[in-house]
Amino acid sequence: MSRQHGVPPKALVINSGSSSLKYRLLDPDSGTLIAGGQVDRLGVDDGHLEHRSAGTGDPLHLPGPFPDHAAALRGMLDAFARTGTSLSEHPPDVVGHRVVHGGADFLAPVVVDEKVLTRLDEIAPLAPLHNPVNIAGIRATLRLFPDIRQVAVFDTAFHATLPARAAGYAVPQLWRERYGVRRYGFHGISYAYVSRAAAQLLGRDPAVTNLIVLHLGNGASACAVAGGRSIDTSMGLTPLQGLVMGTRSGDIDPGLAPYLERVAGMSGAEVDHALNHESGLLGLTGDSDLREVTRRAAERDLTALAALELYCYRIRSYVGAYYAALGRVDAVVFTAGVGEHSPVVREQSLTGLDRLGIIVDPEQNRAPSRTARVISPEDAEVPVLVVPTDEEREIAAQAWTTARG
Repeated sequence: MSRQHGVPPKALVINSGSSSLKYRLLDPDSGTLIAGGQVDRLGVDDGHLEHRSAGTGDPLHLPGPFPDHAAALRGMLDAFARTGTSLSEHPPDVVGHRVVHGGADFLAPVVVDEKVLTRLDEIAPLAPLHNPVNIAGIRATLRLFPDIRQVAVFDTAFHATLPARAAGYAVPQLWRERYGVRRYGFHGISYAYVSRAAAQLLGRDPAVTNLIVLHLGNGASACAVAGGRSIDTSMGLTPLQGLVMGTRSGDIDPGLAPYLERVAGMSGAEVDHALNHESGLLGLTGDSDLREVTRRAAERDLTALAALELYCYRIRSYVGAYYAALGRVDAVVFTAGVGEHSPVVREQSLTGLDRLGIIVDPEQNRAPSRTARVISPEDAEVPVLVVPTDEEREIAAQAWTTARG
């Protein structure tokens, strides 16, 4: 943790996926990006790496293959060295790792050691598609930087403040106590960053600000934030519950699985795969990308129009529910890829909420911008905001704070 006096700290943020590895190097105090990149198609012959240094022009491209996360990290080191920021000679002060599910054990960021890794392995069944690859990335990075503190930052941790009435499921006690069946919530790293940034845009103290935040991307969720604390969220035990997503169904009748077992002979695993990978917008329209669905809807494609209506109706339903849960709402906030870039979704999701004081100004909503902004009329009772998320910056800040103890 020692470094030269007066030199800004450096945090390396690693986000390990099943077929990709994203990384960013930044100053955790200011959030200033130094460089970053992504390795795609791990384990495939045509895998490749794209690296970009802040303030430079064309990115650096390195061909694969990258058979695993360790190879991806070696490619990352090569890219840094080629662009004049050698991490071997000047290693980062801390490494922050995104971990999707912390279960009931990890309610805050934690410095990684073998005990932590063992427990992460044990709770991996809570997120079988995400946690094992997150853990693989951590282990590979520990081998690469054995003398640097590495911190796991959890997407579920922000929702540790959920009251029992929001976190609980009315299921048998054995399920709750032995198997950890409860609502955990996700996208917490994004919610932590966006809720503070939204309060700042409003000129309010986050500790007294109530927000409904809509994190809309290929994965999508909603969160009721009271004074900087999550009090309800749409995702549950897994990221499948809640809003309609790119390939995930969102809310369904729990009786669907046994029904399909009876009438179609489908196994639980088959239903689970279909609900996670073949449903949502993909199941409704054949396209998982909201941009394509919106384009088709603009051309009066009836299938796309119906899907977009369902997608936005589900969002509107959660806004109404969370208004009731909060009692007072200081702003509705859109973030993530769809939330930041789709004026159609923003407008249609809030249509009909005028009596709650929630109104979108059409001109401001459609004005192109990449900055945090207000898209409601000046006299709106409940401001509507668009706030770009920055999960890497949040991970870096949390990791740096945790590493310093």
